[in-house]
Amino acid sequence: MPWIVGVSGASGTPYAAAVLRALLAAGESVDLVVSRASRLTLLDETGIPFRDAHWQHDLRAWLARGADGKPGTFDADVSAVRHWSAGDLAAGPSSGSYPTKGMLIVPASTACVAGVALGLSKDLLQRTASVTLKERRRLVVAVRETPLDGRTLRHLVTLDDAGAAVVPASPAFYAGATHIQDLVDFVAGRVLDAAGVGHDLYRRWHGDLGGARPTG
Repeated sequence: MPWIVGVSGASGTPYAAAVLRALLAAGESVDLVVSRASRLTLLDETGIPFRDAHWQHDLRAWLARGADGKPGTFDADVSAVRHWSAGDLAAGPSSGSYPTKGMLIVPASTACVAGVALGLSKDLLQRTASVTLKERRRLVVAVRETPLDGRTLRHLVTLDDAGAAVVPASPAFYAGATHIQDLVDFVAGRVLDAAGVGHDLYRRWHGDLGGARPTG
């Protein structure tokens, strides 16, 4: 069964790329839903378009790019990815009878959070998240916004009450980050931790003060 990865319009497309690469490296299959707003964000942040008719080419270019914008940083095999158009409300993931392991929304905009919390199902991404909750499957929401106002906080509490894992896109520094990719990978790793997917994206805490400091 696949994991569904939804990419909303919040800033943070490198987070989504890191999660996708790690899922594929772990041998997982992925159903991908890229919202209309996120395509604009992706183009703005990376210069890469995401077109339904050329999604494999565009996805490979996206996943090959490092968080610093350098192309060709990673190898990108997308053969285990299936793409569903965000406007296709008859797609497989729109139904609870479509088997999945769960869904990861990375990054999640506040508009996406509100739509899922309120059950609006305005596009396939929101509909799939609603299905994931009603079927009691794992939903991880990597919200990316600051500051958070009261409305968004209430929406996040609603999602938590419904069983979702809320994972703010907040990098930590105890893992010894020395590059922007390290910070991105930390957030992606915490998303995968919440989903129960194994990875080696960041150095875990083992109780040794200063253990992450570079030597030499």
